[in-house]
Amino acid sequence: MESLDYWRLCDELSVIQAALLIVGSDPGTDASYVEGWDPESRPPGYEAAKTAISNALRSGQLSGKIVRRTQGVWDNFSENHHEEEIEDSVNPAESRVEVPSLKSWLAGRGFATGFFLPQGTPAVAYLDQSHPRFAPKLAAAVKAWQAAEGASLAGKSPKKMLLKWLRENAAELGLSDEEGKPNETGIEEAAKVANWQPGGGAPKTLES
Repeated sequence: MESLDYWRLCDELSVIQAALLIVGSDPGTDASYVEGWDPESRPPGYEAAKTAISNALRSGQLSGKIVRRTQGVWDNFSENHHEEEIEDSVNPAESRVEVPSLKSWLAGRGFATGFFLPQGTPAVAYLDQSHPRFAPKLAAAVKAWQAAEGASLAGKSPKKMLLKWLRENAAELGLSDEEGKPNETGIEEAAKVANWQPGGGAPKTLES
């Protein structure tokens, strides 16, 4: 086995580790140093992969855990120095992404080979926008369901959470008009397909 193969044992990776594996680099040797290298010295494609994973975590398209970047702040009144989180940021070294979610996400973007999708692993055709039978509402329903996987309902019904996510991502999912206004009919239909609790009632947990 090659050194990269042992990374297949991981169910969860940092954003840096995942980005390096996508571009074919070994996190075991590069993860601790790559952010300190000049951009032109980093592996080709690394910056794009890191940015895409971070954005997908923020939008809920990928399951995982976001840890914010921090910055030092000096309080002139108390003369204390402390760290504050940077709003809407992603610390790529500390934030985590779940591997099964990452594989589905990559397949949906047309990746059919690479570390996470070894040659011979079929891409998910119904998420491939270039497929001649690509159906936007079907793809939106699948992505909404994936985004909800592992997320806390916090007392909300699955339908409400799905509708919220679909509205927030309507433009990317092809569910908005030319003015960028969400297509409520399409969103309702996609949420209906993705809803695993169509009968309503109190939200169920994995334990119930």
